[in-house]
Amino acid sequence: MKVTPMKVTPLMQKYILHWGEMGTRWGVNRTVAQIHALLYLASQPLAAEEIAEMLSVARSNVSTSIRELQSWGLIRVEHVMGDRRDYFTVNGDTWEMLMTIMEERKRREIEPTLTLLRQCVLEMEGDRQTPKAVKEKISAMLTFVSTLTDWFDQVKALPKSTLIALMKMGAKVAKFIPLRVAKAKTK
Repeated sequence: MKVTPMKVTPLMQKYILHWGEMGTRWGVNRTVAQIHALLYLASQPLAAEEIAEMLSVARSNVSTSIRELQSWGLIRVEHVMGDRRDYFTVNGDTWEMLMTIMEERKRREIEPTLTLLRQCVLEMEGDRQTPKAVKEKISAMLTFVSTLTDWFDQVKALPKSTLIALMKMGAKVAKFIPLRVAKAKTK
């Protein structure tokens, strides 16, 4: 496979820069997000040196960012015959990317929170200092986060076509929930 240099057009640059800005709002390093955007747009795998040149960032920053993207499972290494360098490309399509990000966020952020909330609820039994109203709020948060996590685990198991259909339905899906059940759940 012969690798030809990729040209970053003004439109691509706009997308990459915006993705970097959004990354910082999501708690992701700007360069990490920009590299992910570049690899997403690339029609072929790119070497770290090419990424550094295209984005005008230090090669060391690219290496660190690539390791971060690999730890999230968002990119993979590919090799080119006759070339000892590593080339990088995104894993899967947009849906796989979304599900990977959501699963990693769950693992890194939600699961530790669930663990803490469960510990707090266990400690409440012998705790006479914490007001009952505070204990109820912590229990309610545990119920909410557990329900959200259970829902996500069920949804991620659905086929992609079903997920797309559900998303396109939007609020129309509420028609399938009996009225009295929906009212009871909002209270």
